[in-house]
Amino acid sequence: MEPGTPARRADFLALDGAVKNPFARTVLKAVGGPLRRALALDRLAKAYESVPRGGTPVEFLRGVIDAFGFRYRVSGEELARIPSTGPVVVVANHPFGGMEGVILTEMLAGVRPDVKVMANYLLGRIEELRDLFILVDPFGASGAWARNVAPLRQSVAWLRGGGCLGVFPAGEVAHFRMDERRVADPAWSPSVARMVRACGATVVPVHFAGANGPMFHLAGLVHPRLRTMLLGREFVNKARKEVEVRIGRPVPPQALEGLTDEQAAGHLRLCAEVMGRTRPRALPARFPLRGVRRQEALAPAQDPELMERELERLPAECLLLESGGMRAYEARAAQIPLILREIGRLREMTFRKVGEGTGKSCDLDGFDGHYSHVFLWSVSAREVVGAYRLGRSDEILATRGRSGLYVDTLFKLKPGFLTRLGPALEMGRSFVRPEHQKSYNALLLLWRGIGTVVAREPRYRTLFGPVSITNDYQAASRQLMADFFEARGGEGSGLSRLVKPRTPLRGAAWLKRAARSLVADVDRLSELVSSMEADRKGIPVLLRQYLKLGGKLLAFNVDREFSDALDGLIVVDLLETERRQLERYLGRDGLAGFLAHHGAEGGLRSA
Repeated sequence: MEPGTPARRADFLALDGAVKNPFARTVLKAVGGPLRRALALDRLAKAYESVPRGGTPVEFLRGVIDAFGFRYRVSGEELARIPSTGPVVVVANHPFGGMEGVILTEMLAGVRPDVKVMANYLLGRIEELRDLFILVDPFGASGAWARNVAPLRQSVAWLRGGGCLGVFPAGEVAHFRMDERRVADPAWSPSVARMVRACGATVVPVHFAGANGPMFHLAGLVHPRLRTMLLGREFVNKARKEVEVRIGRPVPPQALEGLTDEQAAGHLRLCAEVMGRTRPRALPARFPLRGVRRQEALAPAQDPELMERELERLPAECLLLESGGMRAYEARAAQIPLILREIGRLREMTFRKVGEGTGKSCDLDGFDGHYSHVFLWSVSAREVVGAYRLGRSDEILATRGRSGLYVDTLFKLKPGFLTRLGPALEMGRSFVRPEHQKSYNALLLLWRGIGTVVAREPRYRTLFGPVSITNDYQAASRQLMADFFEARGGEGSGLSRLVKPRTPLRGAAWLKRAARSLVADVDRLSELVSSMEADRKGIPVLLRQYLKLGGKLLAFNVDREFSDALDGLIVVDLLETERRQLERYLGRDGLAGFLAHHGAEGGLRSA
């Protein structure tokens, strides 16, 4: 304020301004001074009166930010996700009830000039900011719906004109919710989904970190009005505080197709909330790797010439197939001691690149000796390209019992589980060298090699074993995938009731509920995971491959001995796999023999 300028009273903060009852007005005047101080209204008024006038609404807003010393942190990379043109709805969580509205408006105005924010009608009393807002009644009292019709129409018109609209779909401020046992937004209004559909707008989810203080939430447990009365105090308490703002990837309107308005609003809320559980790209260590040990140096590579000699000594039946300069073999540990050491070295090298691994120089364990190994050999490069470890469950159970199965170290298997599976192939410890991962060819050839094993030994109608969701994923992505698949695993089969993880994945209950109720299918899950990951990856390629075969994920275990890798127990009944997919791996003759063995020529599902 310039010297000599008379003080301007912040009339919009007058306690009795909206009170009609004469008696109530008298009471408020009597206790007004102490009450204004208790609610921090005087401090609000003083800061408001200090903001210079005469500029644009955005300049006034920045003056408010300066007056209170608000600060926010957002990455330039994420800020660039807000489209600079075209209809855009920016949806955000509502943790504070004031500060986030100021920050969101200022942030959006820095990206594009055509910005409005849907705001509480009480803010319409701030004349200097009125042009930035579309005013709504968020309280849901009698007549609120009718009063909100015009603002909703105004919002749709603004978007159809190509504008940007900021929205807090919760309406009310986040507060402690007994049903969720956490501080959270109320359910987001489905009207935001209707606006997006009506205008074909792109949606950008935003998350503000933080929450109001304990007194605010305790007051709300007594009565919601008490909570509302404390909003001014909470606004002032945020002075000189910094808040982290995370911006998710744009959600195209097509992503909401097939969802009800309520489901679409829930989906957008999930997109915003999971941003609060991801780490920015610049931060290290996405997941708490409590199981990591000090890493040993990798073992030296084996001599190619010596490995070729081992291959030459293998019986002819060990060669499963040959294609494009690659050969797929199956052999036992005793037949390939040097190649197995190389497989162990390559496992460790590959797993370390995605935040896993044993930390040892070579990833070999006590199970490698009695499992067989399907591996891919490049003839021209003279190197191992990838491998799988296979365990024939019927043979292992007969000679070593259940403890002879690697999967028993990760999951508690009830006796009926293995009986229900019958003869099965346990698959695991799979890898493809990093330089071959850009192409699916190596993985395809490994799977064709396993298909050859099944064609030769058709009693194995079931594949099972752990499939990893690596530490290269955000913790929230890992939990979303685990909760989604666990909720749908073994549907109808009852197998999931026969399996328990030895170390269950612990996570937020609300995220578990969201994964089970708001994520409709695998494609939407993959899109959501992709939106959280810096490199845009969706669900793991190998996991998607199992799902194409009709695989079911029954449970998830955190492997403390393997850098906290998250392993899902997957079961694939090949008699339930689409014939086209099965023929791709078994071949036409192999498929015919497999079906004949099980008497299922006409019983297999076709694509």
